[in-house]
Amino acid sequence: MRRTSFSDSVYAITSLIPMGKVTTYAAIAKAMGSPRAARAVGNALGANRNPIVVPCHRVVRSDGGLGGYSGGEGPVTKAKLLGREGVRISAGKINLTKYLFADFP
Repeated sequence: MRRTSFSDSVYAITSLIPMGKVTTYAAIAKAMGSPRAARAVGNALGANRNPIVVPCHRVVRSDGGLGGYSGGEGPVTKAKLLGREGVRISAGKINLTKYLFADFP
């Protein structure tokens, strides 16, 4: 029996974020039952090798800041991808009241 790794769990939860919405590293950690693991979530997403299936560009900081992105030109590419999905970024931040998805099973 194969055990699911931490990264696999992060990717599974991240895959639930709908287009046009974002969530936070902390919200993913909390959904996994590890509320203090936000940094570990970020590290796992930084190693994501399948961004088409695992939309890591939809994960942002708890203050609405973009955070990092390992693809293309980093946060610039992240902002472009989110913009294409209709997520508006103002002064480098996303309005979490409008765009936050946290309805994880």
